[in-house]
Amino acid sequence: MRFVLVLFMLVSVQVFSQDDLFAKEYFDNGDFEKALYEYKKLYAQSPSNINYINQIVTSYQQLERYDDAEQFLNQLLERVKYPAFYVELGYNYQLKGDLENANAYYNKALSSLDQNANNVFPVSRSFQNHSLLNEALATYEKGMALKPDFNFKLQMAQIYGEQGNVEKMFVSYMDFVAENPITVGNIKRAISDFITEDSSNENNVLLRKIILRKLQEQPDILWNDLLSWLFIQQKDYNKAFIQEKAIFNRQPESLDRIEELADIAMSENENQVAKEILTYLIQKAQDLDTLLNAHYHLLQLKTKESQKDNYQNIKNEYEALFKEYGTFSQTLQLQIAYAHFLAFYLNDTKSATTFLEKALELPLNDTQKAQVKLELGDIFVLREEFNTALIYYTQIQRSLKNSTISQEARFRVAKASYYKGDFDWAESQLKILKASTSQLIANDALGLKLIISDNKYDDSLHVALKLYAKADLLAFQNKDDEAIQLLDTILQEHKTENIIPQALFKQAQLFEHKKEYQKAESNYQAILTNYRDGILVDDASYALAELYVNHLSQPEKAKALYEDIFLNHADSIYFIDARKKFRALRGDAIN
Repeated sequence: MRFVLVLFMLVSVQVFSQDDLFAKEYFDNGDFEKALYEYKKLYAQSPSNINYINQIVTSYQQLERYDDAEQFLNQLLERVKYPAFYVELGYNYQLKGDLENANAYYNKALSSLDQNANNVFPVSRSFQNHSLLNEALATYEKGMALKPDFNFKLQMAQIYGEQGNVEKMFVSYMDFVAENPITVGNIKRAISDFITEDSSNENNVLLRKIILRKLQEQPDILWNDLLSWLFIQQKDYNKAFIQEKAIFNRQPESLDRIEELADIAMSENENQVAKEILTYLIQKAQDLDTLLNAHYHLLQLKTKESQKDNYQNIKNEYEALFKEYGTFSQTLQLQIAYAHFLAFYLNDTKSATTFLEKALELPLNDTQKAQVKLELGDIFVLREEFNTALIYYTQIQRSLKNSTISQEARFRVAKASYYKGDFDWAESQLKILKASTSQLIANDALGLKLIISDNKYDDSLHVALKLYAKADLLAFQNKDDEAIQLLDTILQEHKTENIIPQALFKQAQLFEHKKEYQKAESNYQAILTNYRDGILVDDASYALAELYVNHLSQPEKAKALYEDIFLNHADSIYFIDARKKFRALRGDAIN
């Protein structure tokens, strides 16, 4: 008997759930007659279910049966004085065009808070469900006046945002976060919809003034944090740095935030402020890792900006650091960077390899050894001693199978084989790497594979492809002028071959590296004009847009190129960035 009862209950629940689904489906499809019929059946079984009640009322209203909705709501109110039903009844009168009765019931709902301040929750929710935003605001305000423990600043801010009252929205968000600092991350996400990268934008100026006023009224690092965040959105990294220093001065336990700001500035190529931040980190850091990491990045920036006549000074800086801190596992990143500098900038490959071979004698773990061997392999490629380079790369693959650094080593194997002209072997390695867990490696592998596969069939001797691979190697060796000259040879002597747009693109990148921006622009334009149907059109569009923004001060031309990418190249890897940068140039708020 008990088993039969349980079975009956399970079947009843299942039928009940199916009826619920049928009702919802009818409602969602706009078949309100059938939805009303189904919801009435469900309501008969569960007369306290607020969802069924709301769906019945809405179905009546969709069918313009306002008198039936009114009768239903009045019957409910006779049974239970639920204040949200006053809002529903008022809204029903509003739909009938009877604003006098509508406002009377809205006021009745609001007055219900005098008996029980907790009524603020159902009443405000009901007002918001019908987009009665002023009434919802009045409800929240009254609720907080009656019960000071309540804090509806967040809900009110969201309503102000819907109304377009940005100033009140910002003030409400700031009031809320002042009492709930733990929510600062959520508040940043909410207000990011209303600001842009343009510091002169009206909303940006308004938010900055509100935060500064808060900082003056109640000094707290919360406001420094929000100001720093705003300045970062505006790419005002110097101003963000000032705020981060203020935070550190009051809470000197960690430099993590300032390290993060340095990373952002470097990623945005704001090298001057990045150097200032890194110098500050060196002055303030107490732990060795932070100190060495700051020295490493500072030297990378100095190297990037230096001319040959300053290379000796950089070399001296490296050596002074090793004299101060030593050559042990903790300075390995600096040791590898120093060897790279010796080989690729001072062309002293012998000293570089000797230095790294000594590093391999240190007590290093397998990953650290692989990092050293990866650099050693690169230096032997620089020397065009490809077989020795392949030995180092292969050792990494064997010792750390399936790791990211192992996949990087495989890519270097393919690249070295490509430089040698062994295109078939290089292509076989690149096919494997297309499925790499590292998206960056997978993209690089696919790009190189396409260069090989698209061009190796033009002639059996691979003349143009070998010239291109040699130019690529010269670029790797920092011999930009020679690489450009060799690419010119391809452009002049192989005009009918598929490799021409690739040669134009590679040459444009080298022109950019040499800061010959007009020449780079000309090459990118040649690709867009003459090879519009080729695979490089989105690459050239994005590169040219970046050139216009960062170096040629032509944002309108950049905007057109970004727009073309996200409108006509939905499968492009630049799709998301292009849309975001287009909106930023147009002055939209960027999330």
